[in-house]
Amino acid sequence: MEGVEMELERRSKFLNSLIQQKKKAKEQHDLKEEFNVRVRASDMPLPVQNRAFSLSREILNATPGKADNKRLALALKKDFDSAYGPAWHCIVGTSFGSYVTHSIGGFIYFQIDKVYVLLFKTAVEPLDHQ
Repeated sequence: MEGVEMELERRSKFLNSLIQQKKKAKEQHDLKEEFNVRVRASDMPLPVQNRAFSLSREILNATPGKADNKRLALALKKDFDSAYGPAWHCIVGTSFGSYVTHSIGGFIYFQIDKVYVLLFKTAVEPLDHQ
């Protein structure tokens, strides 16, 4: 009987993890709808993505009319540098090409309203002065 109980417990944990994943996916979808965001590419953890979305929405709402791309890029870069360490880079616009190297877990390319945002982190190596 112990084997059966262990199998039931294992299956119960597995089903609970699936339910939690589904809830998180629903919350993420709702957040994207609320902020009018469409993720094009990302390897960034969801909480970090959400920070980028909410800050972007806040900045865009603070500047009604035409988006101030430089202001948005600067705000995202400074916020992410202070929250997650250097060196974050941010490109904001409606038409641009890019090919970048980034740190693992530090890349997102998304659209918010009609503006595209490329935010990524690179590794910083200290200079060895001799």
